[in-house]
Amino acid sequence: MNRGQAAITDVPLVSFGREVCGDLNTALRREWLVTNGLGGFASGTVAGANTRRYHALLMTANNPPGDRFVLAGGLVEEVEYNGERWPLSTHEWGSRSIEPGGFVHCESFRLEGMLPVWTYAFSDALIEKRIWMAHEQNTTYVSFTVLRASQPLSISIRPLLTCRPFHSLQVSPGWPGDFDAVDAEIRVPLPAGLAPLRVLAGEMEFTAIREWYWDSYLREEGARGLDTRADLFVPGEFRQVLGANESCAIVFANDAGPVVAWPEALAAARQRQRDLLKVASADGDDPVIQQLVLAADQFIVQRNFLPGAGPASGAEARTGRTIIAGYHWFGDWGRDAMVALPGLTLATGRFDEAAEVLRTFARHEKDGLLPNFLPDSATGEPEYNSVDAALWFVYALRAYRDATNDHQLVKELLPAVRQIISSYAVGTRFGIGADPSDGLLRAGDSSTQLTWMDARVRGQPVTPRSGKTVEVNALWYNALRAFHSFLDSTQAEAQTVAAMADRVRGSFRQRFVDEGGFPVADGVDGPDGDDFALRPNAIFAASLREPLLDRRESANFAESAGRALYTSYGLRSLARGEPGYRGHYGGNMETRDGAYHRGTAWSWLIGPWVDVQIRLSSDPSSAAQWLNPMRDHVHDAGLGTISEIFSGDAPHTPAGCIAQAWGVAEVLRALRLVSSPAGA
Repeated sequence: MNRGQAAITDVPLVSFGREVCGDLNTALRREWLVTNGLGGFASGTVAGANTRRYHALLMTANNPPGDRFVLAGGLVEEVEYNGERWPLSTHEWGSRSIEPGGFVHCESFRLEGMLPVWTYAFSDALIEKRIWMAHEQNTTYVSFTVLRASQPLSISIRPLLTCRPFHSLQVSPGWPGDFDAVDAEIRVPLPAGLAPLRVLAGEMEFTAIREWYWDSYLREEGARGLDTRADLFVPGEFRQVLGANESCAIVFANDAGPVVAWPEALAAARQRQRDLLKVASADGDDPVIQQLVLAADQFIVQRNFLPGAGPASGAEARTGRTIIAGYHWFGDWGRDAMVALPGLTLATGRFDEAAEVLRTFARHEKDGLLPNFLPDSATGEPEYNSVDAALWFVYALRAYRDATNDHQLVKELLPAVRQIISSYAVGTRFGIGADPSDGLLRAGDSSTQLTWMDARVRGQPVTPRSGKTVEVNALWYNALRAFHSFLDSTQAEAQTVAAMADRVRGSFRQRFVDEGGFPVADGVDGPDGDDFALRPNAIFAASLREPLLDRRESANFAESAGRALYTSYGLRSLARGEPGYRGHYGGNMETRDGAYHRGTAWSWLIGPWVDVQIRLSSDPSSAAQWLNPMRDHVHDAGLGTISEIFSGDAPHTPAGCIAQAWGVAEVLRALRLVSSPAGA
């Protein structure tokens, strides 16, 4: 562990000068993200122009973490100084024109932790802009400070407002109606039972305008084959004269309570980041570990419980914690949450939140299954089409127990674990159940997609994997061993579970490992027989706590995977040379979904890859080399965080979500492993 490093809140890890800020395409591909712990967020590009429908200054979560609305799309900012006008903002329009082009005046950009800060230089003046959100409030702050000026300057700010569900570009019908303006605060009524949007600007003078900016162009949406045009409403203009070392701020709030003054709110946001580093014992640690500790926080959010979701232990809590799978568009997915839990919470010292997340998903257990995903809206229903979410839950609970020695939570959640094991043993929905002939777990049919390789095109699975798949059975074995560890080993139930696990192990080795010691099948007993395509899934038979492959077999798989699956940023979902391999991820939804699990590289798979490298080496630190590209990646795409996926072919362009929970979690967990003398 590299102690004695400065805190990244004081000495930023991610920073750029004009070489990035002044190059439009380079600055547009680098995106920042701040979150509020509710599922809401603010996000944009270093250049300042929005390129996605999800870019906004205020994305609210009205029923955390769902029912998300875009309320503030951005700002038009301009400074009058020394007789000239200087734009700070940048916008792209349907004509592809860039107007204004304030990015050319941006001298630097940096992340203070996860909080974005820009400096703009013009003539002899220097202005600093920063953005942050209040924790657990739908409130965004944007402040401006004059760092240098030889005479007063005038700053004008036009808010760009909208009101639309976050997946849509269509403004709610009838919006906006009239709005109230009192001093430097305006209140804009919102539909659908939402609280009014409040725009506060302290001592700034406000002049009503009431006009629309039509045809804002979102280039990244076009690259994804989607609608590209958005319209934004300007209620008016705020203006203030500032001298050197003076500041102003504009605040967007969608909460009924009082809004904290911006200096106090900024101090609270900074202190919270310092506290997170301290809890994680990361203050003074490797800067990349520090960065990812703060990135991890973005995924841990509040969850309002659904009607009818029974409490796991009789508690009557109305809210709990959950894990957002990825920004910008994912909600909370069971599989992703359980895979990510060790890295996001246990590796960061956030044990109470880990327990809350486990409770949240346990209370949604049904027929031995955990939700594939929870709904975005209060009226939606969980979807249970996942064979492995429940198994990852049992695995995560064991990891939590081992990290905390909290046997009370295990006792509390044991009924859910028992229901999972018993349901899988006798059979449950979606054809999930143990085969009586060999004890291996089978699931689904040719029309289902129950594993993590779940993309569909035209209603059909892109990667059909029904039958007995390699990683599901590795998880099934580990779940049985975990359940056994939760029980009194002298009990008959424990002995029965141990016998089940032993049978699974024997059957697995007979069906999935050849005589030469090579894992040979991705799945067996499917509708079309056994599947021998080279995919990354066998790595879990070597990487999980209870491996099903011995050292020689693990080394054999690592050798073949290293040649055909490994990339700088994770493992390919299908080996080069396999039929159907697609090395580029991009295009419209059908094209993207067709490549999603047929060659695209996944960042989260670097975690189990490093686990195996550590097991194969007597020196855990030797595995650190595999993570070096991820150290560089925090400076690209989603800044300070880890992308979801990368094209399988070089140069492995980042794609998908700019910030993915299990990607951050597994890179962070792996970094801490290789930094530990014991490798554990």
